[in-house]
Amino acid sequence: MNPITEDDIANYLANTPDFFERHAQLLAEVQLTSPHGQRAVSLQERQAEMLREKIKALEHRIMDMVRHGTENVVTADRLQRWTLSLLTWRDPRGLPWEIIKGLHQQFMVPQTAIKLWDLDAAYAGEGYNQGVSEDVKALATSLTTPYIGLNAGFEATAWLNEPQQAQSLALIPLRTAIDAPAFGLLVLASPDPQRYNAEMGTDFLERIAQLASAALSRLRP
Repeated sequence: MNPITEDDIANYLANTPDFFERHAQLLAEVQLTSPHGQRAVSLQERQAEMLREKIKALEHRIMDMVRHGTENVVTADRLQRWTLSLLTWRDPRGLPWEIIKGLHQQFMVPQTAIKLWDLDAAYAGEGYNQGVSEDVKALATSLTTPYIGLNAGFEATAWLNEPQQAQSLALIPLRTAIDAPAFGLLVLASPDPQRYNAEMGTDFLERIAQLASAALSRLRP
């Protein structure tokens, strides 16, 4: 005859729910090892400890949800203020500078830069329409979503006031449609290597790109 195993006992108890009704005194006699030391505790006390741990874990999850919700509201408010500034800006010539100024102020981006090309001839002499190589234009067009990650020596960092301080970057292509070639590139940079990392989502940056591109369409021929 095969010896009774722990699995046999576990299966028997699972399939015999009235066992502890017939032997209620066993519940008070069962002793378990507490996870908070080597002392023995009753089954009821161990169950209470497990319940307290579950409650504590739920409290932490709720706190995280509240924190993320608050952060999302703050971000949405900042995005709305930045969008309003673009809608009410009257001087198309100064709009690119207003875009990066707003990103710097509203979202606390340490460094920002922008370059545009294929603009109306009226803006040919503007700084944001000069000094863009064909390689940068090709890179911007090749980006189907913003690049976020470490600065790997991208040429576009030379547009920043302090390129040597740019440890992580977000490179945001500007285009009139999803399948259209890029007509500009936004650069967001930080001295913090983790500010822009490859694990971040790009949804928010894509929204920035869409809003900026729509506003800058006034400078296009």
